[in-house]
Amino acid sequence: AGRPYIRAPAAAIAVPAAAQPMKQQPPPGGFHRRELPEPAFSLSSAAGKAAFLEALTTGGAEGFLRIAENFRTQDEPAFCGLGTLVTVLNALEVDPGKVWKGPWRWYTEQMLTCCVDVADVALNGIDYDDWLCLARCQGLAVSDSRAEVSNVDSFRAAVVSACATDNSILCVSYSRAAFNQSGDGHWSPIGAYVASSDQVLIMDVARFKHPPHWVPLPQLWEAMTRIDSSTQ
Repeated sequence: AGRPYIRAPAAAIAVPAAAQPMKQQPPPGGFHRRELPEPAFSLSSAAGKAAFLEALTTGGAEGFLRIAENFRTQDEPAFCGLGTLVTVLNALEVDPGKVWKGPWRWYTEQMLTCCVDVADVALNGIDYDDWLCLARCQGLAVSDSRAEVSNVDSFRAAVVSACATDNSILCVSYSRAAFNQSGDGHWSPIGAYVASSDQVLIMDVARFKHPPHWVPLPQLWEAMTRIDSSTQ
């Protein structure tokens, strides 16, 4: 009998080529990511790494690893709310009770069929009340607070509380325009907080557009108070 084939262990290191050949010409009007405008700065920047190290060593990033392990890129341009919720459900190890693929039970956006029509969300996004309904019908206990009946100090306390534990995740609905970013209403989870600089880490689920980035907490609060066209 011949010797059975055994695949040898291997490793590969990938780096950007000096000149990256295009497999095909990109279509007109498309985008390959967006520049991240100030005041935001990316998690992977020198300032971002320093902020994260401080958050990690001061108890402001206790839930970060759970989010990072399950961090999802939204499946559709308007799926930020669903992508955020899927990240949270998988990070908190909620069993969807239905199979994703093969034998595996694992949340994806297409499983979120109560409260909303997923096809409609793909076209129009999701409002705050519908997001709450979706989260609760998946078995999450949700404490919600609307910006118009709260204040920045209460929001800061909620951020501090959520970032100090790994069994709760704070999700925010806010206006990108407040940060000079393209687009308007957006959802994402918060990954960490640095008290000394009053900065929060937005784990942007539109990863094709922007990486996780730090922003000033007061400015995020102001972004949450803005009213978009769907809620006017």
